[in-house]
Amino acid sequence: MSGTRVVILGAGPAGLGAALALARRGLEPTVVEARSDVGGNAGGFTLHGIPVDYGSHRLHPSTDPAILAELRNLLGDKLLERPRHGRILLGGRWIHFPLRPVDLGLHAPASFVAGVMRDAAVRLLRGGPRATGDADTFASVLLRDLGPTISNAFYFPYARKIWGLAPEEISPAQARRRVSSGSLEAMLVRLFSWSRGAAGGGPKGTFFYPREGFGQISRALGRAATAAGAHLLLDTRARRLRVGEGSLTVEVDGPGGTRTLPCHHVWSTLPLTTLVGLADPLPPHEVRHAADALRSRAMLLVYLVLEKDRFTEFDAHYFPSADVPFTRLSEPKNYSGREDLPGRTVLCAEIPCATSEEVWPSGPAELEALVTRGLAAAGLPAPGRVLDVAVRRLPSAYPLYTVGYEEHLQRVDAWVSGLPGVLTFGRQGLFAHDNTHHALAMARAAAECLAHDGRFNRVRWRGHREAFTHHVVED
Repeated sequence: MSGTRVVILGAGPAGLGAALALARRGLEPTVVEARSDVGGNAGGFTLHGIPVDYGSHRLHPSTDPAILAELRNLLGDKLLERPRHGRILLGGRWIHFPLRPVDLGLHAPASFVAGVMRDAAVRLLRGGPRATGDADTFASVLLRDLGPTISNAFYFPYARKIWGLAPEEISPAQARRRVSSGSLEAMLVRLFSWSRGAAGGGPKGTFFYPREGFGQISRALGRAATAAGAHLLLDTRARRLRVGEGSLTVEVDGPGGTRTLPCHHVWSTLPLTTLVGLADPLPPHEVRHAADALRSRAMLLVYLVLEKDRFTEFDAHYFPSADVPFTRLSEPKNYSGREDLPGRTVLCAEIPCATSEEVWPSGPAELEALVTRGLAAAGLPAPGRVLDVAVRRLPSAYPLYTVGYEEHLQRVDAWVSGLPGVLTFGRQGLFAHDNTHHALAMARAAAECLAHDGRFNRVRWRGHREAFTHHVVED
């Protein structure tokens, strides 16, 4: 196996996790990353001495115990277990998130609580949920399984903001991948058992978070992979993937110019549509057409550096209403509980959009004003003195599961699966709504499928792919 050459495209958690697993088996995989740092959308940077993330990220207690143990081994006491302390603005009232029965009863609008109870009674009389039909959409599934109160008050307006689509335009697969409680009964059971332990070792009201920000996970994986024998090429962009008779090469542009990397396997964590564009020869027209039909939602991240110890006590605020331009507002210092950085804090506002929208190229001053107006609309305090504004743009933040997307995805996936030596995985590579622990599970699975003779076990990988379809995203 020592002669097997693997090139991994993308140095996010999936790519680095796979590189580490392969390097520990004696291989020397090469990881190609276009950015100057690792982590991808799960990375981060430092702003005025404060570690910040590309949005809001957590490591959830449902993380596989083996993966959590690995990260604890890499990060030591820098992987903190923290209490979840967020809130949702629902009907003009603040409700703790994750939901708690007492808080929900005390602070939720009375009409909302009455509506949920009415929906539960209707479901009880009807006899519970029914099977999903071919004509279903995100809207019809949630109305049937959760009822109109929760759907109309939270999921539907939030869907319009996050994905820019009407609920009727969204595939029912979105309900399965993004709604962790598949029925109103399951949601109520989960609500009243929120404090019980979870598989990863922490109670449901906690999460795991690195002291130096979420990007510390990828940096630790990168260091460990490099120490084990992997090669990490930063500031290096894949330009062409050549698939020929018995040959496989990746052409890259980096600090040393253009290089060609011959290999036996190319494992891509790049967006699936990007991989299609790299292929030489080009895929058939119908595959390119299907790839063009797979769209992603972009995300603007606006960071305000404030001259104060703390903005609020909460780690994150959620805003389903269209009155507030951002879907989530996080305060990174509250994620880690850092007390050694007095006199300043950072707010991160997440603004989903399309790259074609007018807001996408907006400058820092315009976006600061937009966020400030949003804070006022939400009834939050004025930010006070703003020391700095930083903006980060993620062109591929969320895959859009439009009705009928499955056909396009299957066509592109079938083409990729037919390329000898080529594998696509990870959140972007599988066009999936997944958490970091899911991406790390994919990395482990991929490494397990590479046999000692250097051949990749496609049958075994299909079994893993089937398991991946049951991942449910946690917020």
